[in-house]
Amino acid sequence: MAFALGDPSFVSDHGVRFAYVAGAMGKGIASEAWVIRLARAGILSFFGAGGLQPSRIASAIDQIQASIGPADPFGINFLHNQLVPAQEDVLTDLLLSRNVRTIEASAFIRVTPALVRYRLTGLQDGPDGTPRPLNRVMAKVSRPEVARQFLAPPDPAIVAALRGSGRITAREAELAQSIPLADDICAEADSGGHTDRRVAFTLVPHFVRLRDTIAIETGLRQRVRIGAAGGLGTPEAIAAAFMLGADFVLTGSINQCTPEAGISDTAKDMLAQADLPDFDIAPAGDMFEIGARVQVLKRGTLFPGRGNRLYELYRTHAGLHEIPAPVLKEIEERYLGRSIAAVWEETAHYYARSAPEQLTEAEANPRKKMAMVFRWYFIHSSRLAIEGRPDQRANFQIHSGPAMGAANRWLKGTDVEDWRARHADILAERLMTEAARVFEARLDAFARKAQPDAGLRAVTRI
Repeated sequence: MAFALGDPSFVSDHGVRFAYVAGAMGKGIASEAWVIRLARAGILSFFGAGGLQPSRIASAIDQIQASIGPADPFGINFLHNQLVPAQEDVLTDLLLSRNVRTIEASAFIRVTPALVRYRLTGLQDGPDGTPRPLNRVMAKVSRPEVARQFLAPPDPAIVAALRGSGRITAREAELAQSIPLADDICAEADSGGHTDRRVAFTLVPHFVRLRDTIAIETGLRQRVRIGAAGGLGTPEAIAAAFMLGADFVLTGSINQCTPEAGISDTAKDMLAQADLPDFDIAPAGDMFEIGARVQVLKRGTLFPGRGNRLYELYRTHAGLHEIPAPVLKEIEERYLGRSIAAVWEETAHYYARSAPEQLTEAEANPRKKMAMVFRWYFIHSSRLAIEGRPDQRANFQIHSGPAMGAANRWLKGTDVEDWRARHADILAERLMTEAARVFEARLDAFARKAQPDAGLRAVTRI
């Protein structure tokens, strides 16, 4: 049975039907309608707050909370903001003011004060004397050094600074070293979108051992659950994740191909036609300068090649002034759809309001200015896919990976082959139900093989 898979405490703590999570997809692709439908079905999901303005996130929270019951599970994605760190504090203020009790922390390289403040606010002594956090944190990580930060108590220096500034109480600061930063950590293997291209077969067991080691080192009583994500598009993959020792599973970009996802029908049609080889690696726009990568749909779009070309130009030139005029013209006409001057005007206007110090640096540093102009293309290409302009399909940036192709193969010939019938809760229930059958069948087959044959034993004795 699906409810028997994973850690029972995950089900009870989050108030869900089974140990399954539908992870966030940024810029509202994990939409309000998507979260509401899953919450009503008793399935935990996270609104895709990454890349959205605080007012938009506030509106989404209000709509979700007004549409579901007080016990229905949901959360909000807390995306690390490397470019404008102050926005993390704005998001934390919003989450606390709206009583959002669960977040999905993603893209963190190092833990930030805003995230620690969210975790510690409301921390109090439980009835049995064990500290009880009010706010839950689920962290999606792919690197052991980052996982270690979430498995351990919050950095004492950050806690002290928060206490000194009055952002947490004395008792919250005192109890901070008695809890891990996260309740749940999702080991993110090779996935759609941002990826370090890790392998689940090595990552999940390693995180399990790391969790147990740190628990002994710190003496923490709270057991952090380890989940699995990346490449989960079929029941067999889900079953394999639980066999590896995952306490829960998290699906990602396959949920874009559902009616509730906040991306265009054109993009969904493209995803629904994708097969296993139809994906590629491109630069990540939000971490363009450090060479971070995302996995995207390749079939039907030229975005991967164009994104990689922009990064190569950035890597080999000191500024836009060094790039030959014919190349710049091609970029304007085929990639940007407008002049570089117009792109810079829009970019400068944004940074003048949100991070003026970055604008000042770019105006003095031609290479940084070039990076900002090129980064605009990645924002633009995501927007085109969300809006679904058919004449701009060549520039669609759609985060996805081979799990999408595997899901399409699995669902081919079924009543939900058409994505219009592939509702998010139906997809979740079928994955878990069929995964339980796969799991049971594999265990039964193993048990049968492990039983010695009575006749063979008799012959052997003779």
